[in-house]
Amino acid sequence: MTERIVAGEQMQEDAGFDVTLRPTSFDEFIGQKRAVENLRLAITAVKKRADGGALDHVLLSGPPGLGKTTLAAIIARELGVGFHSTSGAAIEKPGDIAGILTQLQNGDVLFIDEIHRLPRTVEEILYTAMEDYAIDIILGKGPAARSIKLTLPPFTLIGATTRSGLISSPMRARFGITHRLDHYSEEEMKEIVARAARLLGVPETSEGIEELAHRSRGTPRVANRLLRRVRDYAQVKGDGRLTREAARGTLEMLEVDEWGLDAMDRRILRAVVEKFGGGPVGVTSLAVSVSEDPGTIEEVYEPYLIQIGLLKRTTRGRMATPRAYEYLGIEDSRPPGLFD
Repeated sequence: MTERIVAGEQMQEDAGFDVTLRPTSFDEFIGQKRAVENLRLAITAVKKRADGGALDHVLLSGPPGLGKTTLAAIIARELGVGFHSTSGAAIEKPGDIAGILTQLQNGDVLFIDEIHRLPRTVEEILYTAMEDYAIDIILGKGPAARSIKLTLPPFTLIGATTRSGLISSPMRARFGITHRLDHYSEEEMKEIVARAARLLGVPETSEGIEELAHRSRGTPRVANRLLRRVRDYAQVKGDGRLTREAARGTLEMLEVDEWGLDAMDRRILRAVVEKFGGGPVGVTSLAVSVSEDPGTIEEVYEPYLIQIGLLKRTTRGRMATPRAYEYLGIEDSRPPGLFD
């Protein structure tokens, strides 16, 4: 199996590795200052109230690997309540969510990753659970069926999504706190890499940290995976330190260039430019041309390519920018003013 370091596709062997590097409090969390400040304020207010109520429901959106799951766990820890985690894909029928909800204690946090993948029938149960802290359960079938209303303790639902546009309006309206997480700045990434290196006991240099942070796509998960590979490279071919030479040698082996782009990123750009004349091209056609899932292109690759100005999303499809032509070393023969 090929390990996709840049795409952030989580392999089983890396699961525990990522967990050990996750911050456990707001004080340890680097970046996303606006979201952290607002969440900290809301949690402090809940603690000061004497009514024993729960924190408003929270919706966290943004590309993979930016810390949505980590923030959810921190919220529960800062509140001093239980943390229950599941995913939208794992909940297939109303009975699944009913079983989870009835296990919650007062003030607990229920985290649902990829909440946009919840079936509509499950969503409808969550509406009353989120608003009234109650669910209706149907017992029996046909004329003998009857409904029982179960009261739930106050709880906080935290939903995470990489595709907020797929969340229905009724569901979105029930979240009192919403935040979108953006890619991290290079300075923030340097702090994240330095912290991870200290936790792993990897001696580092400022040049090595800078090199790794620069190529990590503004994504902590990517930085942590790359750091693991650099550690291996440094132990085998270097002196065990995170140096610029070790970082560059590792990234060259992984085909990650100075922009942080990997082989699939370059295939996507070349497909748009060479196969579709620079675009516009629909994501389905683009996915077929590079043998990748459309959802993966939208959730994993596109956000970073758009952020660094190589790709543009329009109503007609994806278009390569003039900067993409410069990156690929291809002359842009399209008429001027195309992006005006």
